[in-house]
Amino acid sequence: MKRFDLPYGRGTISLSLPESRVKAVLESHLHIYHPDQGEEELVRRALEHPEGSPRLSRLAEGKHNVVIIASDHTRPVPSRYIIPAMLREIREGNPEADITILIATGCHRAPTREELIQKFGEEIAEREKIVIHSCEDSEDFVSLGTLPSGGELILNRMAVEADLLCAEGFIEPHFFAGFSGGRKSVLPGVAARKTVLANHCSAFIDSPYARTGIIEGNPIHRDMIYAAKKAGMAFIVNVVINQKKEIIHAVAGDCDLAHQKGVGFLNDWCRTPAVPADIVVSTNGGYPLDQNIYQAVKGMTAAEATVNEGGVIIMAAKSEDGHGGQVFYETFRDEPDVDRMMERFLATPAEETIPDQWQSQIFARVLKRARVVYVSSAPQEMVRDLHMIPAGSMEEALEIADRLLGKPDGSVTVIPDGVSVMVTAPEEGKTEL
Repeated sequence: MKRFDLPYGRGTISLSLPESRVKAVLESHLHIYHPDQGEEELVRRALEHPEGSPRLSRLAEGKHNVVIIASDHTRPVPSRYIIPAMLREIREGNPEADITILIATGCHRAPTREELIQKFGEEIAEREKIVIHSCEDSEDFVSLGTLPSGGELILNRMAVEADLLCAEGFIEPHFFAGFSGGRKSVLPGVAARKTVLANHCSAFIDSPYARTGIIEGNPIHRDMIYAAKKAGMAFIVNVVINQKKEIIHAVAGDCDLAHQKGVGFLNDWCRTPAVPADIVVSTNGGYPLDQNIYQAVKGMTAAEATVNEGGVIIMAAKSEDGHGGQVFYETFRDEPDVDRMMERFLATPAEETIPDQWQSQIFARVLKRARVVYVSSAPQEMVRDLHMIPAGSMEEALEIADRLLGKPDGSVTVIPDGVSVMVTAPEEGKTEL
């Protein structure tokens, strides 16, 4: 038997399989990458050697109103290492700078005080000026014209009117933006809901270029990079983390150039060719990314890329916060026919995109390809409403999958962390290291 201890919530969940059934284990190679410096040193070195930009301390000279866009509680960004280093660098160049940390919630809920302390540490959470972005239309927004897609670019006024705008973040494969990090701090991070909906429209989500690991030709990325430049994003500090959520690589500097360097690192270490199987096991990498079903769609797309048509995906995501999106949940609860649902999405004009439609569209695409057995702590009725089959353990999930396939020996591909790996067609796979 082969045992897998998979990330689940703040711990792990185990799965044991006969070795004869395991067709492949698909994972990034970040777990074998060992940096030559510790986490703080990697961030410091990146700040000292920025890509395509003067140092942050130089940029801060003479700037009074400085805004650092920081990720919210749904992202495992090691802000405890990044933000203090950025604050020191800014104050080295300008001790009198008025610094605001603007939390990029996108369309997510606001983080709690406890979540801010957990993210930044008590000293920063208590002493620094922290403002939480809200995507709802208000006087706190400013229009910057039109995106390449045709949607209106409406951003948080605080970010746009900053004398110096910079951001922290982390870079990982992203299931429709290609990669996270960089320009995403602005759009969707500090954009108005109307702008996010236009960028996440059904036509863009349906594009073959709006996939994990693809930036070239990706219409969603094109809007995002445009928004970041229009906002005046001057500097980023982005990191790559391993399965233990430890920093193993850091980049800093120009929003586009530094991000490209981080993307290059991930391309070297995270691409793996698909190995089709009857059953594919995936996770969302554990806490904080598996707090709800909405976010778990990301890990399902890695399985979607390698599961046989009509096969079964076993998705393990603790989902302590439930579904994670009321409209997302109601979309599936109220429509039993996924094909009809998809037709409705594709017929929806960009300006009429509804909240969470993009996630629903991608989830529907997954469900059209394979049945999903969902291992979580979410209510079973909720899981069924979302067109999935609930399971209380990996053993039960495997039994259900075998029963659905009508055979006890179907092949199994295991993806220990579905959000950290880029599963590609075999000919597009990762080159030898």
